[in-house]
Amino acid sequence: MYGLGEVCPGVEVEPGTNLLVTGPPMTGKRTLALEILAHGSRHGDGSIVVTTKDGGEDVRANLRELLGRGESGPLGIVDCVSKQQGTSPSGSDEITYASSPKDMTGIGIQLSEFLQAFYKDGGVKRNRILLHSLSTLLMYSNLQTVFRFLHVFTGRVQSADALGIFVIDATAHDRQTMSTLKQLFDGQIEVREADGGGSELRVKGVGGGTDWRPFSPD
Repeated sequence: MYGLGEVCPGVEVEPGTNLLVTGPPMTGKRTLALEILAHGSRHGDGSIVVTTKDGGEDVRANLRELLGRGESGPLGIVDCVSKQQGTSPSGSDEITYASSPKDMTGIGIQLSEFLQAFYKDGGVKRNRILLHSLSTLLMYSNLQTVFRFLHVFTGRVQSADALGIFVIDATAHDRQTMSTLKQLFDGQIEVREADGGGSELRVKGVGGGTDWRPFSPD
């Protein structure tokens, strides 16, 4: 089982589960997703982040800040941003580069390479995989293309007995788009602004679900 950590205490999900993190901007969805990865990393799980919004170095710095100085599992980041912005970064053991968020074949290959490397180098069988953000993918490709890509991607998570976390800005897409994409996921973590300020979340469809509860992105 995969626990979701302090952000969702007591909630556990089966290996091979794909979760959609959905909500409006500025409610802490990204921090929530990174904290779920960090929780696993503290216990030796592998962490793989496909980032279509922030540079790989920034993602690594944010995750290390959450982890602190303790032991952590291996990290792999597929950066789909930096090359598209015209920089020519050189890859490393932890960060590889896709040409753009449209390079879905390259993203899939690099995901598989990280999974294989984690197992080959450290015998790591438990992995948490984050894709941030689906909204960016939908800016560059149509819904049908993104759906096909995600069908394969979520299947890869399932076959690897990993935990998949996928973030989307719910306010940026129409109801039909959201309804189509939700078919691919086992459950959701919904985030919203709380009445008194801050954010709150609830889990739907997995782990018994939860009622709305406070969540602090800080």
